[in-house]
Amino acid sequence: MGKLKTPKQMERHLKGVSNHYRIEILLLIDKEKDITLDGIVQKLKANEKTIGEHTRRLSNAGLINKEYQGNFVLHSLSPYGQKCLPNTTNLHRFFF
Repeated sequence: MGKLKTPKQMERHLKGVSNHYRIEILLLIDKEKDITLDGIVQKLKANEKTIGEHTRRLSNAGLINKEYQGNFVLHSLSPYGQKCLPNTTNLHRFFF
């Protein structure tokens, strides 16, 4: 069995997904590996500064990884971010 998270760590992770944009970003990154910030902005049709702030918070929460390549930043799910995403089939059953 894995090591249990402290209450402070759990709070950080939960706050990381406590916004609809952040949830959409996580789902998008799961679908499109190594997507850039511009790619996320285009797919979600949202403001670049807004999406940049949300990806920063997701990164701080340990849910996504950022890989800097020249002028681009590639986003991918961290191992913890992968665990946090529910199986979409189960998610669909839960809400519908």
